[in-house]
Amino acid sequence: MIDKLRAVENRFEELCAKSERPDFYADPGKAAKLLREKNDLEPIVDCYRAYLAAQTEQAEAEELMADPEMKEFCQEAFREAKQKQEELYRQLQLLLLPRDPNDDKSVIMEIRGGVGGEESALFAHSLFRMYSMYANTMGWKIELMNYNETELGGVKEADFVINGRGAWSRLKYESGVHRVQRVPETESGGRVHTSTATVAVLPEMEEVDVQINPADIEMQVYRASGAGGQHVNKTSSAVRLIHRPSGLVVACQEERSQVQNREKCMRMLASKLYELEQERIQSENDGLRRSQVGTGMRNERIRTYNFPQGRVTDHRIGLTLYKIDSVMDGGLSELIDALATADQAEKLKNAQ
Repeated sequence: MIDKLRAVENRFEELCAKSERPDFYADPGKAAKLLREKNDLEPIVDCYRAYLAAQTEQAEAEELMADPEMKEFCQEAFREAKQKQEELYRQLQLLLLPRDPNDDKSVIMEIRGGVGGEESALFAHSLFRMYSMYANTMGWKIELMNYNETELGGVKEADFVINGRGAWSRLKYESGVHRVQRVPETESGGRVHTSTATVAVLPEMEEVDVQINPADIEMQVYRASGAGGQHVNKTSSAVRLIHRPSGLVVACQEERSQVQNREKCMRMLASKLYELEQERIQSENDGLRRSQVGTGMRNERIRTYNFPQGRVTDHRIGLTLYKIDSVMDGGLSELIDALATADQAEKLKNAQ
């Protein structure tokens, strides 16, 4: 690992020297790429240098301990330097783990009501509200693509983009089946019902990131329904795209023009095709163990929201929080932090 860290430090110093040259910005695209690389390497280099400093402190304290008069005085300094060095070594192990190339990207989220009829649609609405509030606390923006409501205010389906740097790094753990246990408003007997909703999270891809042959796409237009403003049911502005080779279907009806809706559909299609390709690569590499904490499969039950008991349980890491109101109001940070930590630990174990 030390050889790898030396190589990282050498590359960082090389990039620092390049960035100080007068002609560095002659090619803005190349300059931006090199600066991103430099910024990615900087935390590793800072941690490595702190590790070397702690190593030096430990060696100096150990040398001074040979003097009987200095032994007691230096023992504490030796222990502190050793503890610091061990902690920095663990940090370096994590920093050197392969980085998810999509971590800085925005995400496309899809929420669908599952088992439970109208109650599942109401739960899907609760999840949409939860993610919207979490996005707001993170300073991210919500961009609706497709949103179909039920008569009682539930959500049959909600497709939306969460625009913000690092959205994928935080929300990629949310894919899967979410289960709710609560007494529906329509239940007169006070019985607890169990319903589900599915959440899919995709890193947002541009068309340039994925090869899409225009001849493979069938475009259909139709009149928007549900939420959407004055143009609803007056113009055929909603767009549905069918990708014939894969059978994927995407739709968008939230914008006022076909052009805008088609543009959003193409972004969604690119992200779905990227996901399909990643699943194909994963299935071909059976020897590589898939982390159970990372991006979950859509049919995997990942979390239960039990309202009578006021608890939220994430089944992947066995974490239960008795703060359901806070979580439903967008307080997801504690859950996501725990999932990210468990994911890192799993990857570190597999890397050893």
